[in-house]
Amino acid sequence: MKYYIISGEASGDLHGSNLMKALFLEDKQAEIRFWGGDLMTEVGGTLVKHYKERAFMGFAEVITNLSTILGFIKFCKEDILKFNPDKIIFIDNSGFNLRIAKWAKEANFHTVYYISPQVWASRSGRVKDIKRDIDEMYVILPFVEDFYKKFDYKVTFVGHPLLDAIANRPQVKEFEFRKEHQLGEKPIIALLPGSRKQEIKKLLAVMLKMADKFTDYQFVIAGAPSQDYHFYQQFINKENVKFVSNKTYDLLSVSYAAIVTSGTATLETALFKVPEIVCYKTSWISYQIGKRLIDLKFISLVNLIMNKEVVKELIQNDFNEKTLEAELHKILDEENRTKMFLNYFELEKKLGGKGASLKTAKMISKS
Repeated sequence: MKYYIISGEASGDLHGSNLMKALFLEDKQAEIRFWGGDLMTEVGGTLVKHYKERAFMGFAEVITNLSTILGFIKFCKEDILKFNPDKIIFIDNSGFNLRIAKWAKEANFHTVYYISPQVWASRSGRVKDIKRDIDEMYVILPFVEDFYKKFDYKVTFVGHPLLDAIANRPQVKEFEFRKEHQLGEKPIIALLPGSRKQEIKKLLAVMLKMADKFTDYQFVIAGAPSQDYHFYQQFINKENVKFVSNKTYDLLSVSYAAIVTSGTATLETALFKVPEIVCYKTSWISYQIGKRLIDLKFISLVNLIMNKEVVKELIQNDFNEKTLEAELHKILDEENRTKMFLNYFELEKKLGGKGASLKTAKMISKS
């Protein structure tokens, strides 16, 4: 069959690549055309647009780039018509994907959503549109299946693909990793400031202030694949601050603690059993709009899945030098670390086991 896949951001590229591998296993003659990133490109198929071209963050940023986004939507529709796929697969990225899904359903394409839009977090009225426009929905968080039941919409919980991505990665030899990246013997505190320039600028400067306060540790910035080293150079100006590009999983596997921007990385860090602090800061106007729309007790996936505070969340004004220092002391304390580890093991159980990508590919290819 012919599949057209639309994903956005680094996490969508990761999950899209694993789904593509599974689709090629299930359907040897599959033709795949996709919007994604480097990981999906490595699997095969034809890349249409890289997610780096449309990485806009927050309400204000989207509004100021609206004409560009509308141009992408127009181009996407035209490209789908030319390719004429048997199925269109949407991966997260709701702002873009739900607009394409509405058009695609009206044009009689078969529509599949893998990784639900976050309607469970805000604007639940969008479920009505999802029921109308999406033929199959596969979700990766256990509470999302229960959420949709309230709207009489049957979706399938397939487990979380991160379990496979982490389990299948090559094992890292810590000594060799440290030597390769010129890291010393001090314990590592990983800094994961996100993948977009706007969020990195807002968050990394505060994160790095910890380097002068915790001199018994070395701070290592996890460089995102969407940004080159030259962009990060402006932040690396202390002796105990290092940089590793596009090796986040390897870095987490040897880290003692982490400071992480809210997003998929919070869950990845927990699955590597690394004590973490979750941070989030955006423009004032984006934050004001967001807090009126989002109806959740927590913003990190770890706390949402566990339905309690497992990791500390420092949001907007709470994300400052003084508070971050206090919370970092806490996750370096052995008693607090032990409690967090126990919660992490429980979290992994709730995620439903391995095989999410293959389960989803089997159902998509046979439906």
